[in-house]
Amino acid sequence: MRKRGYFGTDGVRGRVGASPVTPAEVLHLGWAAGRVLGAGHARGRVIIGKDTRISGYLLESALEAGLSAAGVDIALTGPLPTPGIAHLTHQVGACGGIVISAPHNPYHDTG
Repeated sequence: MRKRGYFGTDGVRGRVGASPVTPAEVLHLGWAAGRVLGAGHARGRVIIGKDTRISGYLLESALEAGLSAAGVDIALTGPLPTPGIAHLTHQVGACGGIVISAPHNPYHDTG
């Protein structure tokens, strides 16, 4: 039996509210990412940014809850381009950076 893969070349994408882009699944994804990204760090920090889609706020909250449950500190930037998240992640020495965005997808999708 083949396991279903959620990460494509650009991360997890889909219609908001449908699997795999539901708040519950994003919370679990955040927890799993936090366990990996925070490993080896006393208290790792993850930078989270998003595009201007209204659904980004819902997914950001779920992602933040999952990462926090895994023991990771969070820094929220609000809407910011992907290169800005990469720059901030490097500048502050964060253990990871996450962007909630789907720039070439219809408005009801994100990831």
